[in-house]
Amino acid sequence: MDHRDEHFMQRCFDLAWLGAGSTSPNPMVGAVIVHEGRIIGEGYHRAYGEAHAEVNAVKSVAPADRSLLRESTLYVSLEPCNIHRNTPPCTLLILQEGIPRVVVSSVDQTPGVNGSGLDRLRKAGVEVKTGVLQEQGERLSQARNTFVTAHRPYIQLKYAQSANGIFAPEDNQQLWLTHPYTKRLVHKWRSEASAILVGANTALADNPQLSNRLYYGRSPVRVLIDRKGNLPSNLRIFTDGAPTLLFRAQGLPEIANLPETVQCIEIPGTAASIPFLLRQLHDLKLSTLMVEGGIQTLQAFIDQGLWDEALVLTAVSYLSSGRRAPNLPVGPVSTYQLGSDKVSLFYRPPIR
Repeated sequence: MDHRDEHFMQRCFDLAWLGAGSTSPNPMVGAVIVHEGRIIGEGYHRAYGEAHAEVNAVKSVAPADRSLLRESTLYVSLEPCNIHRNTPPCTLLILQEGIPRVVVSSVDQTPGVNGSGLDRLRKAGVEVKTGVLQEQGERLSQARNTFVTAHRPYIQLKYAQSANGIFAPEDNQQLWLTHPYTKRLVHKWRSEASAILVGANTALADNPQLSNRLYYGRSPVRVLIDRKGNLPSNLRIFTDGAPTLLFRAQGLPEIANLPETVQCIEIPGTAASIPFLLRQLHDLKLSTLMVEGGIQTLQAFIDQGLWDEALVLTAVSYLSSGRRAPNLPVGPVSTYQLGSDKVSLFYRPPIR
């Protein structure tokens, strides 16, 4: 492995993350153009519907360096697109600019791309290298690839627990366990999610806003599951004017005086509620879903294998009794300290 290729690919990943929370349902992508070891251009996909990373990288090249494109290497974290949708295909740009070498980390599994971009470049005489820091590249693109192959959002579970694994008191009253720094981190995660979900019990117990108030960027679309019809219309999730999707079991009485910002979707009597909900979110182009629900909601996603990663916050404090946190079937892939708390990342094992 050429370590220079790894070095410049890592820069692509760093650039790609600058688009977090803005590119959905498109992937986060970074691109770097290098001539004889010097970066002459770089860019990233800034927002859905706007120019792709390769376009922004080419645009950033100084006029004095434009002639060097025909002697340069383009590094890109994800396979260049080969289809014309909101923007022209990036493969066409690469060929028009005469870039002779392209280095890619992972393949874009979007139908119509999925290797065809690489094939087009190779057939046109471009030297193509793939698989550079492939595992990192696949993780970076996993949300997009899950969205286009599984036809559902990429699902993140998020919850906090005490040092001895207690999730909530027996009476289910709201209890804040973690450090204020961690709360700010949670709001950063919210800024990067397309949608955020809780169940009715959490809505009743905590009356949450589920918005991003402590970090830059937008708030996710709120998603609420109502199976019993016992939600009052004065919950903050209904009254604060932000978009909310309310999934309700069939046959429940209407909730009076709901504003237009709340869209009610009835779950058919024969449908499994979570798969049905995920299909609806996919159709609405909501490509990432953070589940912040209570124990029952979180465990339902886990038991059905409908999760991709879990972000677990563990406080330093112990609770003598209470309801235990959900049971994940795997151990963490990484853990780090934030103030007095531990933040652990889990990935769902692949389905065999």
